[in-house]
Amino acid sequence: MNENLFAPFMIPVMLGIPITTLIIILPSILFPAPNRLINNRTISIQQWLTKLTSKQLMNVHSPKGQTWALMLISLFLFIASTNLLGMLPHSFTPTTQLSMNVGMAIPLWAGTVATGFRNKTKMSLAHLLPQGTPTFLIPMLVIIETISLFIQPVALAVRLTANITAGHLLMHLIGETTLTLMNTSLFTALITFTILALLTILEFAVALIQAYVFTLLVSLYLHDNT
Repeated sequence: MNENLFAPFMIPVMLGIPITTLIIILPSILFPAPNRLINNRTISIQQWLTKLTSKQLMNVHSPKGQTWALMLISLFLFIASTNLLGMLPHSFTPTTQLSMNVGMAIPLWAGTVATGFRNKTKMSLAHLLPQGTPTFLIPMLVIIETISLFIQPVALAVRLTANITAGHLLMHLIGETTLTLMNTSLFTALITFTILALLTILEFAVALIQAYVFTLLVSLYLHDNT
């Protein structure tokens, strides 16, 4: 019980060198490029899920927006795989680091906004001022809409960080509680272990859902600007 509660979220270091980059690169091993005429079941399922996700994300986009398909699918696979790898015991989840999530969100958001100003300049500027706004409210609403625009990447990053971190913290607390109760009440420990098992299943679902939500919101920002 003397273990630091936030120890699983500390960046791992080997010989004084952070190894976060190696951990981030690791998920790419899980998605090998097919090099056979007839794929095996794993590759076939992987390609089917990729096509299904791509269809759901890109179905509403214009031809210009569909050029982002590879970027969005790669983003979804990367976040989902890192979230799932973080469910392994004694592992590190890069998406619990706000700095990393902000580093993903800001370039993607800036790219969608830049695309909007390049292709639909008037419409992008019109988003800063709702139609029918009274004249005396125009300066205030422009400021509010501008602030809300710049908050979007921060909201993306904080949402992903908070959901993944909260789930891991809850699992950590329930796991320690279960170990403590095994010495006092075996029946109560069994109940908490059952809750932990159900929460673990839920966290696997949350890992995939949060990856989809992050990618979907970027896709929606792109849709508004293309």
